[in-house]
Amino acid sequence: MRADDIRETYLSFFEARDHRRMPSASLVPPAEDQTVLLTTAGMQPFKPFFQGDESPPHPRLTSCQKVFRTPDIEEVGITARHLTFFEMLGNFSFGDYFKQGAVEFALELSREGFGLDIDDIWITVFGGDRELGIGPDEEAIACWRAVGIPDERIVQLGREDNFWQAGPIGPCGPCSELYLDRGPEFGGPDDRPGDDTERFLEFWNLVFMQLELHEDGSTTPLPDQNIDTGLGLDRMAAILQDVPSVYETEHFRPLVGLGEELSGKAMGEEPAGTRALRILADHGRGMTFLLADGVVPSNEDRGYVLRRIMRRAIQQARVLDIEGPVLPKLCDRVIEVMGHAYPDLGASREAIAKWSGAEEESFGRTLTQGERLLREKVASAKEAETSWISADDAFKLHDTYGFPFELTREMLAEEGLAVDDQGFAELMEQARRTARAGGRREHAGEADHDRVVSFARSAGFPSRFVGYSETELETTIGAVEGDDGRLLAKLPESPFYPEGGGQVSDSGTVETATGRAEVAAVFRLGDDQAVLLEVTDGEIGTGQSAKASIDRSRRLATEANHTATHLLHAALRERLGTHVRQAGSYVGPDKLRFDFTHGERLSAEEVADVESRVSGWVAGGHGVQAVLTSKDEAERLGAMALFGEKYGEVVRMVEIEDISRELCGGTHVLGTAEVGLFHLTAETSSASNVRRIEAVTGAAGMDAFRERTEELRQIASILKVPERDAVEAVRKLSERARELSRQTPKRDDRELAESLIAGAAEFGGVRVVAEVVDVPEPKALLALSDRVKQTLGDSAVVLGAGGEGKANLVANFSPMALERGLKAGDVVRAAAQIVGGGGGGRDDMAQAGGRDPEKLPDALASARAAIEAALAG
Repeated sequence: MRADDIRETYLSFFEARDHRRMPSASLVPPAEDQTVLLTTAGMQPFKPFFQGDESPPHPRLTSCQKVFRTPDIEEVGITARHLTFFEMLGNFSFGDYFKQGAVEFALELSREGFGLDIDDIWITVFGGDRELGIGPDEEAIACWRAVGIPDERIVQLGREDNFWQAGPIGPCGPCSELYLDRGPEFGGPDDRPGDDTERFLEFWNLVFMQLELHEDGSTTPLPDQNIDTGLGLDRMAAILQDVPSVYETEHFRPLVGLGEELSGKAMGEEPAGTRALRILADHGRGMTFLLADGVVPSNEDRGYVLRRIMRRAIQQARVLDIEGPVLPKLCDRVIEVMGHAYPDLGASREAIAKWSGAEEESFGRTLTQGERLLREKVASAKEAETSWISADDAFKLHDTYGFPFELTREMLAEEGLAVDDQGFAELMEQARRTARAGGRREHAGEADHDRVVSFARSAGFPSRFVGYSETELETTIGAVEGDDGRLLAKLPESPFYPEGGGQVSDSGTVETATGRAEVAAVFRLGDDQAVLLEVTDGEIGTGQSAKASIDRSRRLATEANHTATHLLHAALRERLGTHVRQAGSYVGPDKLRFDFTHGERLSAEEVADVESRVSGWVAGGHGVQAVLTSKDEAERLGAMALFGEKYGEVVRMVEIEDISRELCGGTHVLGTAEVGLFHLTAETSSASNVRRIEAVTGAAGMDAFRERTEELRQIASILKVPERDAVEAVRKLSERARELSRQTPKRDDRELAESLIAGAAEFGGVRVVAEVVDVPEPKALLALSDRVKQTLGDSAVVLGAGGEGKANLVANFSPMALERGLKAGDVVRAAAQIVGGGGGGRDDMAQAGGRDPEKLPDALASARAAIEAALAG
């Protein structure tokens, strides 16, 4: 049976048994789920239903969910079954059927749908745990007996194998797993599930969520008993196609085949080549799906997970002696194989090709240098007859040359050597602490989230948002609770938009016969909400009639910025390409901020073109409307979805006539003309491969234009030229300054600059200088730093000098350093604190002073460490 048929057989089986088929969620979890970086389980999109935060659309659901896991990444390519990305088939019950139903469904589908022999199926169940105070799962044992599984094929295992829990506290329960006995030729005659053997292959896990685990270790029954199951599609394909590994199935065979074509080697010829071909296939599939879901390679969070598998794949291509680019070809083959089941792969083909090619080109340079240095370390270790290399050496490879620690460890293992993992971790943490030396600000929420959730649940009714059409309404104070001198309240109907999708929450007022309150915050709780009130007059209590009114001017300004954000997104995709995707946003009444995936700084021409496109659409007076439609229809119409957001079967699509369609729950103006004016104020780097644009609209845009006009007037006045000639006058002045800077410096200055240049160290492609020098005055110090930076090119230069009881500091960073996330103002400000002073400046250049020149060496050492840590990611 082919994998596509297995998927459809499973989903159709449960649909016929009153389960609603749900589409796969993105690999990027919803923004409100901060517990994981990526979707790692089939039940994950349904967590709000299991936790009782939201009501499921149906008591029974079934899905084929994309999942991505890395805990066993070292096993990928070695074993026959471990993968990073795979499809997880699942059936779920929310307070409906329980153990008997789950067991009967699992055995029926295994026998009648997949044709497995019941005599080859073994079962594991929870055997009890003394610490939990729970005995064996006799109910599950009885269920399996009832469907014909004999006791000799029911194996009791402990908590580690057959007990599931979401975390240290919370919903939990025993689980039961189905294993296929592949025969004694795959192990020993006495092997059983749970043993270290290849004889038994686990293919289905049934989780019986029936308990609540408390902080004291005790458990109590849950009010609703739920079912969560998971069956790996690739494992089942390997079983039904009777092949020895998942890499022999039709989803993987073409991917392995590409590696064989490019390398001239065949899977199974020898262990190293087989492992490399399998890793290429697995990681190629994983990176393609991650890229299609909007993840881009970076040095943090899920972007680092993607970068790691991309770089592991590149390294394995080298093991196979594959020459030339491989990742774009690999991703394209994945699209050919799986694009019919996942159309978003084909729709993202351009972006996938761009990011995979750019990462391979970038890492190729790093890998060549890092491998050469690591080989030198390996040779030295073998000469010294040691079995390891030091943490310092591994850290230098990572910190200075950007060589991934995971690759260092893997390559050493291939040579029979090890590395000091704990020492490396300590050095990394030390670097991070140094980088944070400039200070840390703690953020306190406006109300404890758990308390808000508890309050909303205890209220016993949902709040319905009606603010798309109502800005003022008569309602009731349905529930209220004091919160540190303020009130948490719930309204049966609310006009207040709760913060979400980048848009800030509404403000406004709530008035009753006995009091008046300002709305300080609106909390989004799934489809529910709660408001935080600050009472300004009298008292407000439960059950009172109330008038709820939003701040209309604030809402209108926010709506203008939100519609402008959609226009900006469309303009960026038109100008730069379809690889551009939203990576974050802020939409408030004061401004808009839009983060998007793009690997390069925008040129002045590109910025001007994007601003012109948006302004043209604003002036064009295009209609804006929001419509409710099915998710499938929205996708057919080409609507953009925000990665990390969760969508149901019915979605809200905001359509700007002839320009844009996006899935969006926010509020918007009725026509683009209401935006009034669009002015782009900044284009900067937000993170690796992520750019940020800030802009203003309406009255704020007009204020910005007035400020720019006044600045132009002042510049013209200083230069004593008419305003129309100011640009030309500045250009001539700049040329004169450059000419002066090109004049031969004094010999001492030239020798000092050459000495600093010669001593520069490279960290991840950026040359770093951080030194104390003997330069008499700040202006000369700045000139020296600029000379060093210009000569080095991609660089970060920090210099310090002392004299007459004063310390001077300057930081001068190139565009590449800014792209890597460095900011001169931050670095020099932190260093200035050490010399008892302060200062700051722009991201590319900043100056500071202090009163303690004797501490300049410490300040420069701190600056160097902060830069190195930032470049190391």
